[in-house]
Amino acid sequence: MTIDLKEQERIDDLQRNGYRIIQNKEAFCFGMDAVLLSGFASVKEGETVLDMGTGTGIIPILLEAKTEGKHFTGLEIQKEMADMASRSVALNGLEDKIDIVNGDIKEASQLFGAASFDVVTSNPPYMNDAHGLKNPDVPKAVARHEVLCTLEDVVREVARCLKPGGRFYLVHRPHRLIEIITALTSCRLEPKRMKMVHPYVDREANMVLIEAVRGGKSMIKVEAPIVVYKEPGVYTDEIYEIYGY
Repeated sequence: MTIDLKEQERIDDLQRNGYRIIQNKEAFCFGMDAVLLSGFASVKEGETVLDMGTGTGIIPILLEAKTEGKHFTGLEIQKEMADMASRSVALNGLEDKIDIVNGDIKEASQLFGAASFDVVTSNPPYMNDAHGLKNPDVPKAVARHEVLCTLEDVVREVARCLKPGGRFYLVHRPHRLIEIITALTSCRLEPKRMKMVHPYVDREANMVLIEAVRGGKSMIKVEAPIVVYKEPGVYTDEIYEIYGY
């Protein structure tokens, strides 16, 4: 299929199912956090999935490639990013399996209805120091800083959109772990699995992956950590084998 590319856009090979993705180097390109989240998330046959703040659409596309989920929806507030994600869906012929919706996370439950998804994923903005930004409208700022939504906004809408017993998969920063767990439990999203991600074996964790269940009982399993690199530029066997990247 021929897809029109806009200025600064390129097509990257995802090395999964022959899928490709459109990215804009001047906006926001997906990173290892999105790849790890798609590997950590469990989507069962026939389930429906919502990705909040989908950006390039990378997580719905990877989850469609890796799982037997029935349908995937990506929600993105930035019109240009949503358009780019939609063109990536079309590029891969996935229009029947993936919808990209241009809308606000803070209104997700109004857009889709309460208790409407089996699984919700999110790779939300990590930084809450948005007051220091000079231009909060640029795509990179919106993706990285809590300019347009807070962690609490995300968690509240996740809880509303999930079916009872539904699962939420989140990637975030370890330094906000207490805040994350407090936000989750306040919305009756019970953390069930947690995995730390270390860039190198001798470095402290720089990402955390969490699974929470709507209405789940209180018990969490802390899984073995992930180490991303053996040495600069060389992924560990786990990254290649488990995450297929």
